[in-house]
Amino acid sequence: MQTRDAEALGSTASSTRSQSLAPRTASADRVVSSVCPYCAVGCGQLVYIKDNKVIDIEGDPRSPISEGCLCPKGAATYQLVTGSHREHYVLYRAPFGTAWRRIPLEQAMEMVAQRVRSTRDHHWEQHTEDGLAVRRTMAIAHLGGATLDNEENYLIKKLFNSLGIVQIENQARI
Repeated sequence: MQTRDAEALGSTASSTRSQSLAPRTASADRVVSSVCPYCAVGCGQLVYIKDNKVIDIEGDPRSPISEGCLCPKGAATYQLVTGSHREHYVLYRAPFGTAWRRIPLEQAMEMVAQRVRSTRDHHWEQHTEDGLAVRRTMAIAHLGGATLDNEENYLIKKLFNSLGIVQIENQARI
């Protein structure tokens, strides 16, 4: 018996190959909730992982902000994470140098820590000219990015305040 499928949505649109297709995310070992790394909106993302590698990133339909939708930049997060152009090591160029060289992450972190300490110590203010105790440095400031959540901003503020840094801002407040 012949069936009619005028809208081509039933068996007419189906083939053996199309019936065996599965979503590219079906093979994921796990799915991790995340936040888009771009603007301050904070759209939810689902990161699909297989064999400890990212295989896809999609909008999270549970997100009250984006309801599963992503803008073009958010939709390109997968390429940001997995692209061949992404650096996977620290590059360092010495002052007045003309070439970049690879250095270990531990060395780079130590260099940053030493420079923060040196700048803090060199520009430390114990008191104002009027004798008011301030215990601060005005030579270091911090501007946080839009993808930091409240808890991360809280910890950053506590860390920098403990170092005597008082110029601490966040992109979302500007």
